[in-house]
Formats: sequence, structure tokens, C-alpha cells
Amino acid sequence: MARTLASNHQLQRDDILEKAATAFANHSYPGTSMSLLAQTCGTSKARLYHYYPSKEAILFDLLDRYTRVLIALAESHQNLPALIAAFLAEYEHSQTRHIALLNDVKFLESPQRKLILDAQRKIVDLFAAAIQRSFPERTTAHNRSAITMLLFGMINWTFTWLKPHQEADKISYADFAILVTQIFMQGMLGVPVSTSEKQGVKLP
Repeated sequence: MARTLASNHQLQRDDILEKAATAFANHSYPGTSMSLLAQTCGTSKARLYHYYPSKEAILFDLLDRYTRVLIALAESHQNLPALIAAFLAEYEHSQTRHIALLNDVKFLESPQRKLILDAQRKIVDLFAAAIQRSFPERTTAHNRSAITMLLFGMINWTFTWLKPHQEADKISYADFAILVTQIFMQGMLGVPVSTSEKQGVKLP
């Protein structure tokens, strides 16, 4: 007979992932052992292994859940300013998860690494589609990727400097979202209109 999971099993997993993300951010993924994770979670290694068979399994579950959250946000916000605001609101409360997503995917084994990389590509594609909806005459097959990554460059590294709860003179995430939107939207108006779009030729 299969063992029945405790009613709080999922909550305990959530707590493990939250504390593991903090440990990975503070000590790096290679520098974090199962012993350290168990200590951080206030439990024993044996109990930690009850939930996850390895440190890599914890990392994968952490990144898989986080990318699913980001994909859901991108799919539910078709408007570009709303999408930027939604992502920065999520980033404010998911800094340690975001650090793991940017730094630790390479430590996963090939099948799991591919799943996370595919999820990241989907997020980028959803942003690119939102940008193209906002600026159809200025977004082309040639510049689409560069423009999309330019926007990610503006928002993806906020965890390194934007700490409004620690420093009184820092801008809030909500205000930064407005600033990014203003700069990006105004900047896109300076991108030349595609000749192909002017002529009504549908770009690939």
C-alpha cells in the first residue's frame, strides 16, 4: 500500500524551497550541502530526504515552480506596461529564486536543465509578443530578440541593487516599474518604422 502523504506535506515542501533558495543565494549552489540545507530548514538530513532525494531535486523543483509562476504572469498580462509591473512585483518577493534562476540552471542534469531553459525561452517569447503587440511597426524579425533582451536587461538584475526595504533613499519596485515602462515605451518610439511593415508585408 502506498504511503499516505501528510496534509501539510505541500506546505513543508514550500518551506523547504523557500529556505533552500535563501541558502543557494547566500552560499551559492555548489557551496550548499544537504547538511546545510537541513540545518537551514531546522530539520534532519533524514527528514529532508523524505521530501527530496537530492540537492539537485530541490533546485529543479524550485526553478520549475518559479518559471511556471513567471509563465502564468506573462500569459495573463497581454498589455506590456501591465506585464512589466507584474514581473517587477513578483521579483520584489522572489529575489532568492531569481538569483537561482539566473545562476544555477547549469548545475542541473541535461533533461531537467532543458526543461528550465525551455521555460525561460517561453517567457522571453511571451515578452517579445507583448512588445510586438505594442509596437508592431517597429518590431521586426531582425530586431525582435535584441529589443526583448534589452527590456530584460532593465529588469532582471534588480536584486543586485534595488532594496527599498533596506535603504530609505531607494525607489520602490512599483515606481521602478513605472520608470522602466516610461523609458522603454518612449525609447521604442525612436526605433525606425520597418519599411516592410509600411508596405503591408507580413514579417515572419
